[in-house]
Amino acid sequence: MRIGELAKLLDADCIQDRYENREVTSGYTSDLLSDVMANARVSSVLITIQAHRNTVAVATLTEIGAIVVCNNRPVPDDMVDAAREEGIALFRTGRNQFVTSGVLFDALGEVRDAVSS
Repeated sequence: MRIGELAKLLDADCIQDRYENREVTSGYTSDLLSDVMANARVSSVLITIQAHRNTVAVATLTEIGAIVVCNNRPVPDDMVDAAREEGIALFRTGRNQFVTSGVLFDALGEVRDAVSS
């Protein structure tokens, strides 16, 4: 799956669309940014409610290609600007983190099984 497929899959709006349409291999759900830095995989999607520019900084450090902000949280302009500067896709969905994570988990089934084997 590619980043460009996330909006439709997750019923999300793409609010920062200047990114490389990279392959997505996993997802990581957390609101604790130090946890994301320590455990998220490269080429994953971050699912969170943390809507601020520090989330983009963490995504950059961990080579996360996309951030999904849940619960229709407002996303400030400085977060959008930072994501644009770093080439990280930014999405917002009305779904909560549990549902969003489950949908992505199901969609990545084949990739997930291949990575864990």
